[in-house]
Amino acid sequence: MTNRILIVDDDRVLREEFLECFSENEIVEARTAEEALVILKKPNEIDLVILDVKLPGLGGIEVLGQIKKINPNLGIIIITAFGSKDVALEAWRGRADEYIEKPFNVDKTKKIIDRILEEKKVVLETFAGDIEGKLKRLKLFIQRNVDKKITLVNAAELICLSPKYLSRVFKERVGLGFNDYKLKIKFNAAKDFLKNTRYNVNQISEKLGYLNVESFMRQFQKRTGYTPTGYRKRHRIKTGK
Repeated sequence: MTNRILIVDDDRVLREEFLECFSENEIVEARTAEEALVILKKPNEIDLVILDVKLPGLGGIEVLGQIKKINPNLGIIIITAFGSKDVALEAWRGRADEYIEKPFNVDKTKKIIDRILEEKKVVLETFAGDIEGKLKRLKLFIQRNVDKKITLVNAAELICLSPKYLSRVFKERVGLGFNDYKLKIKFNAAKDFLKNTRYNVNQISEKLGYLNVESFMRQFQKRTGYTPTGYRKRHRIKTGK
C-alpha cells in the first residue's frame, strides 16, 4: 500500500525535489501550517507529516502541538535550515518523531521516513486492538450498570483514558456519543422489561435508576414515540401476547 506523506514547506523548489526523490509515496503539499491544518482536520489518510520550522504565519513548532491534538499517532518529522540545539529540543518537546536539517540527505531521509512509518504502523496495529478491547469492556460495564449514573470521567478512569480522548474515540468507533449510547442501552432495557415482564412502569423506572417516574416516561416517549404503556400494548398486540 502506498504511503501518503504531507510535506509542509513554503519553498516550492524543495517540495518539487521531495516529490521527485520520494515518488514511491503519494505526496500531498501544503505551503503553510494553516493549509496543513485544513487538510488534517478533514477525513484523510495521511501517514506522515514533513514539517518545516520556518513558515509564513503559524510556525512549524507551534502547529506541531495542534497536529498532535488532531491525531496523536501521526508521524511527524521536523525539518529546518536553521539547525540548532534549541530547535531540536523544541521539536522533541512538541513530540516530533525526528529532526533533520536542510538540505536533506536523500538516503538518510529515506531511512528515517521508512523507520517512522514502520514504527507507526506497529503502534497503530497494537493501539487498534487495545482500544477495541477497552471499549468492549466499557460497553459491558454500561450494560451491567444500567441502573446507575455513569459519567464520562468514571468511564475514562475505568479504562485508563482521558475523558476528552474517550469521548472522541467512542464516537468514532461506536458511532454514537457516550451519553447517547448510555441512553440507548437504558431504553433497550426498558423495552425488554415492557415486552417480557409484568413489572409496572414505576417498577421499571426504579430498576433503571430513575428517581422520578415522570422523567422516565417523558424520556421514553421522546426516544420511542410511545408512552411506556403504549409501547407495551403495541408489542403485545403485534406478537399476540
